[in-house]
Amino acid sequence: MTAAFMDLVDVTIVNIAIPSMERDLGASFGAIQWITAGYALAFAAGLITGGRLGDIYGRKRLFLLGITGFTLASALCGFAVNAEMLVASRLLQGAMAALMVPQVLAIIHTTFPAHERGKVFGLFGAIVGLGAVSGPLLGALLTQWNLFGLEWRPIFLINLPVGIAGLLLGRKFIIESRAPQALRLDLAGVVLVTSALLMLIYPLTRGRELGWPLWGHLCMAGSLVVFAVFVAYERYKTRKDGSPLVELTLFRIKSFAAGIAVQLTFGLLMGVFFLVWTLYMQVGLGWSPLRAGLTGVPFSIAVSVAAGISVQKLVPLFGRKVLQAGALTMASGVLLYIWEAGRYGTGITTWQMLLPLVLMGLGMGLIVAPLTDAVLSEVPREHAGSASGLISTVQQMGTALGLGLVSVVFFRTIDGSLGGSGEGPALGSHGEGAAGATGGVPEAVGKAFVDAFQNSLWWVVAILAVIFLVMFALPARPKQHLEGAPADDEPGTPQPEREPALTP
Repeated sequence: MTAAFMDLVDVTIVNIAIPSMERDLGASFGAIQWITAGYALAFAAGLITGGRLGDIYGRKRLFLLGITGFTLASALCGFAVNAEMLVASRLLQGAMAALMVPQVLAIIHTTFPAHERGKVFGLFGAIVGLGAVSGPLLGALLTQWNLFGLEWRPIFLINLPVGIAGLLLGRKFIIESRAPQALRLDLAGVVLVTSALLMLIYPLTRGRELGWPLWGHLCMAGSLVVFAVFVAYERYKTRKDGSPLVELTLFRIKSFAAGIAVQLTFGLLMGVFFLVWTLYMQVGLGWSPLRAGLTGVPFSIAVSVAAGISVQKLVPLFGRKVLQAGALTMASGVLLYIWEAGRYGTGITTWQMLLPLVLMGLGMGLIVAPLTDAVLSEVPREHAGSASGLISTVQQMGTALGLGLVSVVFFRTIDGSLGGSGEGPALGSHGEGAAGATGGVPEAVGKAFVDAFQNSLWWVVAILAVIFLVMFALPARPKQHLEGAPADDEPGTPQPEREPALTP
């Protein structure tokens, strides 16, 4: 849980401190792009490989290696002497996160019996909610406090005590587990899937800033071809020696295939909402980073509360209806937010945002914890690492797609409102304007951002409607809740006596 929280915070904490980094390091615009995008690219590209390495060499071993590397990379980020060193350290940090994060879900899946996993996934969902809004808040606080005159550096150095604690506790308490049969790393599969992910995610991450060049579109189209080659190769590899990078047979499990589809769509929603919401508050409304961060606290609390009760109390009684209720609750909060943004305009207050944010948080909490539980509920434990890597990867892909969609649903609306001057995108680019906004936003700019925010939220409602429909493909009840508390292996036993079948 410590590792999962560190990763979630690190994805968002950097944006707030970018102006401070730019001044201190004299970083170029291109370097700033890589400081933010480098982590996401290295992380997304390595997740599937990181998950499979855990299956082969031991999940505890890979987790400890990942958290050690992540902590050292955080130190390198914090002590970077120039922009080039910071970019390289961020790439290393993302690569180490790709080793660490897939092991989190895999260790949960292999350590706890089926009837106990719900409690743990409830806690995991609470951590997801907390991490989602803690990054901007922590970034604002640490940058504003300027601890010991270090300016932006504490946003990375804060990982050092947390990472060391996670490493020491992990060594003592995590039980080693790996796939029972000997597996070998599929190096050709690693090259193919990493290439395909980079070809898709890099143009999406930097497309708007580069003006959506032709090579970016060709690259994304080419990624589909490489993905197809990867799937064909994995089928061949399965027949040849039974040791592929991705177990394609997992997709024969209905709960896994449907859950992956929901995870991808939910990642798309996250990519759109959180970026647009931050720009709306800090640039459109002229709020300080600290005020914007504090506004997100009720959302975070609501996610944590709903995630805690959903898996333990509600899912055993109502099954997938809990997730669908979450999608409807979240949609109601978004619709209320749309109405309030139009009703109060740039004069909206934090208190007026409270109800829609709480509704959205409750809805998200009802989704995130049960969804992870449902996706992994029927996955054989020897493939837990591979499955966990896939879950994290598709969510990252969805988030990248969502960030790409922001240029269409948000910045295009701003350009239209401001007469195509381009002023809007410049204000919101990577948080530079956001971090410096403390009020006094020109009326035309504020109104353009409000209109763009409302337009983006209508897209969020549409995505939630798709999620609601896709959820009908999930099992009516997760397998462990149908069985009650089965005679499963004792907690802490890495391999069970009985394995679920690969095929239904």
